[in-house]
Amino acid sequence: MRIQEDYAVQMRGITKRFGTFTALDSVDIDIKRGTIHSILGENGAGKTTLMSILYGLLNADEGEIYINGKKVDVKNPNVAIEHGIGMVHQHFMLVENFTIAQNIILGMEETKGFGVIDIDKANKKILDIIEKYGLEVDPNAVIEEVSVGMQQKVEIIKALYRGADILILDEPTAVLTPQEIEELLNIMHKLVDDGKTVIIITHKLKEIKQSAEKCTILRRGKYIDTVDVANVSEEELANLMVGRAVNLVVDKSPAKFGDVVFEIDDLYVKNEKDLYAVKGLNLKIRRGEILGIAGVDGNGQKELVEAITNLRPTDKGEIKINGKEIQNTSPKNVIENKVATIHEDRQKVGLVLDFTVAENVILESFNKPEYSKRGIILKDKAVKKAKELIKKFDIRPDDCENLPVKGLSGGNQQKVIIARELENNPDLLIAVQPTRGLDVGAIEYIHKTLVQERDKGKAILLISFELDEIMNLSDTIAVIYDGAIVDTFEQGTIDERTIGLLMAGGKVNG
Repeated sequence: MRIQEDYAVQMRGITKRFGTFTALDSVDIDIKRGTIHSILGENGAGKTTLMSILYGLLNADEGEIYINGKKVDVKNPNVAIEHGIGMVHQHFMLVENFTIAQNIILGMEETKGFGVIDIDKANKKILDIIEKYGLEVDPNAVIEEVSVGMQQKVEIIKALYRGADILILDEPTAVLTPQEIEELLNIMHKLVDDGKTVIIITHKLKEIKQSAEKCTILRRGKYIDTVDVANVSEEELANLMVGRAVNLVVDKSPAKFGDVVFEIDDLYVKNEKDLYAVKGLNLKIRRGEILGIAGVDGNGQKELVEAITNLRPTDKGEIKINGKEIQNTSPKNVIENKVATIHEDRQKVGLVLDFTVAENVILESFNKPEYSKRGIILKDKAVKKAKELIKKFDIRPDDCENLPVKGLSGGNQQKVIIARELENNPDLLIAVQPTRGLDVGAIEYIHKTLVQERDKGKAILLISFELDEIMNLSDTIAVIYDGAIVDTFEQGTIDERTIGLLMAGGKVNG
């Protein structure tokens, strides 16, 4: 396609290599000015790499970038900002003990006499942006005291303050409540109405349908297609992304509940600041039940999981598995009492990245006689077990038993963890953000696996910030707010908006 001025961004033949790996292979993309354009693809498809090149965080090995019809050499983010490009990253880049206004003007401070920052002038400019786009933030509030949704607005204002006409949003709804997502979509449309161009990188097909006009699909670093969003279904988008038919609906039969396997009574747990993050929490899970905890990040979920797995002490209360108290013992004792955990951060907590797949799959059982002798690992036994699990759990590549696990994709790293944890035949499986950052193909596999374990009579505690995941997978939904379970519902008896209201600390009559 030819270069045109009515396109905000046109990228031609973009190629990026990391060593021998080609992350982007001669990719073309055209983004029309004054539209919302989504970038869709599996993990490792090259979405964020492509947008990082547009923002100057990475430099392409080959290819050209045109902004508003003119060729630009985007060497670094400063050049991108000069050309009206702003980027809101998935993990916000804010100074927590600064005010909102201080974060917005950081690096762009305007001064009056003797180098004094002209905060009044800055505040006026910030308030003009807030009013124009309905962003509703208090410039004097401190970042660490405001919600995640508010912090995201700050990042958007920060980009607009720097003159952004092209705004890149990387996974913008990952940790938002339904109400915050709706508010963000409204803000995006207001930006477009004002002539801005919005580019969103997202896995969430529903939000693409709600917001974008065009969607560009990448697969394994290659351009696949650009489609009119109004003319395709979520299923068609998923199929284009993965290259095969994907079942977006969790296929599960009604639950058959057994006895209570796991219970928590009046639990209190402190965080790193010596404040109670878990406050009088109560919970029960039965055999054959997936209990999903819905809540905004930072309401005690992290401390709750660490208390259950004995990575953090409890101050008060009981945690029981099969009637036996396990609080304030040891992680080893928790595992021996048939509790398995898929931790939220697979790379920091779930795996030892420099260990091989074989070493990672025996990480919790290496001291057993079948895997070690006189303290020395029997490598051939570990490799044999790894080969079994690689085949059983479809871990790819299928000969990866001797590869460092850091060389696997995110989805296959998650499969290594699931294989190890399920091999221990747990009575309780704790799954924290089990599909975080994964594409729809990997998500489909993990959801199917969790349902199969439920049907075998396992008790499953699901903690996720993806409300769709909670709604689709759970047999029972418990809402957590400010360290306590505020209400519990059977699946199908509550809607998304009501859960979102409870997640934000609201009350529901009746």
